[in-house]
Amino acid sequence: MSRLGAYCRLALCAVAFLVIVGPHLLSLRFGRGRIAAWMPVLFHQVFVALFGLRVTQSGSPPAAGEPALVLANHVSWLDIIVLGSLRPLSFVAKSEIAGWPVIGTLARLQRTVFIDRARRADTAAVNATVAQRLGRGDLIVLFAEGTTGDGTRLLPFRSSLVGAARAAVAGEGPARIRVQPLAITYPRRNGLPLVRHQRPEVAWYGDMELAPHLAAFFDGGPIDVHVVWGAPIAVEAGTDRKRATALAEASVRAALQRGVTGRPPLGPVWSGPRIRPGIKDGASQGRGIATPQTNRAMRGAEVLSPESDR
Repeated sequence: MSRLGAYCRLALCAVAFLVIVGPHLLSLRFGRGRIAAWMPVLFHQVFVALFGLRVTQSGSPPAAGEPALVLANHVSWLDIIVLGSLRPLSFVAKSEIAGWPVIGTLARLQRTVFIDRARRADTAAVNATVAQRLGRGDLIVLFAEGTTGDGTRLLPFRSSLVGAARAAVAGEGPARIRVQPLAITYPRRNGLPLVRHQRPEVAWYGDMELAPHLAAFFDGGPIDVHVVWGAPIAVEAGTDRKRATALAEASVRAALQRGVTGRPPLGPVWSGPRIRPGIKDGASQGRGIATPQTNRAMRGAEVLSPESDR
């Protein structure tokens, strides 16, 4: 893609934003916010179409209107665009993003929950906010590594904000909340496998400068993106958040390795029983969902990193 072509596409994205921001704000101010929930989806879909992001999905996503806390790996700012194009959802993001030009505005319009990681006390407040949002039926995405990676390996998941799912079932809330593992991979560009030295064209991590990264992204061709919704984990009042986080991490790690190497992990990986449609809250009868009891299946499981298969 030429630089002129990239600028023209960015201009079209700006036009799309100006078209949807009015209905978005009106829906928030005078309506119930249903239109506002879909406006960011339309904006992200415009970006996906203009810049050649070919998105596919597999797995067991939450049903429409079902609340869930999504625990995902994080590769790039593109993750926001890709996931935002699929369905109405919000993100948990570091507080610095709120002050970024343009990006901060877009994040606020998508009802992002901001957290100040330098203040430990902020975790409790964010947990309470996310719990309220889950109780109202929202889908919240948490990049559980706490930072971005190069797309070939997974950093340990942090469990502190997973407590929001358990808080959402306290009191008069639902009997359980779905914690949803999600893996996002970028396996190909221009129809060819994305090799390691090409990863900085897609992944933005470490101390990479943004301008060269964006130039490499715009200069390349279409990117294939695959989103894998893992087996959901039911969080109930007595669920250990660290155990639930470990289950989600194992699921994402297995999906990431399959996406990067094209092969399943060498060791046993607990994939988790699925939440079956039609089972009401509190009526799992010990089948079909991951509960504190079935979490024992995780003990002794070995989860290998992508590099261990080489």
